[in-house]
Parts: sequence; C-alpha cells; structure tokens
Amino acid sequence: MLGKTSLSAIRALLLLGQQQRGVCLSPRRLAEVLDESPTYLAKVVRHMVKAGILEAEKGVKGGVRLRRAPEEITLLAVVEACQGAIIGDFCASARPPSKFCNFHRAALELHEAITAVLERWTVAELLKKPGAASGVTCLMGAALNSPPDLAQTGSPR
Repeated sequence: MLGKTSLSAIRALLLLGQQQRGVCLSPRRLAEVLDESPTYLAKVVRHMVKAGILEAEKGVKGGVRLRRAPEEITLLAVVEACQGAIIGDFCASARPPSKFCNFHRAALELHEAITAVLERWTVAELLKKPGAASGVTCLMGAALNSPPDLAQTGSPR
C-alpha cells in the first residue's frame, strides 16, 4: 500500500523529528544514516519540500529541516506528497466501466478507512511509539531506534 518513496519519506521525517528543533541535515547525510541512495533520497526530500513538510536552507550549514511541528505532519500528508491523492474509486478504472459496481461500497469503505488511519497518525505519534508492533518486522531501520544527535557529532552534513 505504501510505496518506497512514502516509506523513505517517513523514515527521513522521523530522523529529522528526533533532532533539535531547527537543525538542518543534508539529504546526503540523511541518506547515509538511513542507508538509502543519496540520489533517491534527494528526490524524496524534494517531494517533502514542495508539499511544505520540509524546508530547505542553502549554504555551508544548510540542508533540510521540519517546516512544521511533528504534531502537524500527518501520514496522509506525507503519502499524498509522495504518491498523490489516495483515490478510493477503483470502479472508475474498470474496463469496460459498468453501470453498477457491486464492489463500489466495499471500495469506498476501504478508502475511508485508509485515509482515516493515515490522517490520525502524525510524526509526533510515531516518535512517541518507536519499535515494531508485536509479530511485525520493522521496516524503518535500526538507525531510528536510538539515533545519534547528528548535529552534535561533528559528522559531515
């Protein structure tokens, strides 16, 4: 359901959310810590900047940082910035389009459930509840379980 771009964006937002407010990290540094391709993560970051979730700062100490508080960044906003609007009308793409679709009510319910859950969860909520749910393999990576304060380590940005 969530694409690689959305998952990478969430991982980057969690890492940025764990830094001191206002601290910038370069996309290259984010990619290094998250074990992502720098080119790919730069694309992900561009989506987040364009959506107003991150802000970019140029210069030697530049990079990206959260533009909004973690409490204001919903997973729905992140997913829609990366994948576009979540469309629950599966019937419209059927060939040939039927005049009445028996699946339509179920598709609408699925759409409403997905968007409600993504709207309810924020970056702040994810930061409060680290770790995988019982019986689930964590896809977010070990770096997010106890990340270093990247601004304090003197690591290259």
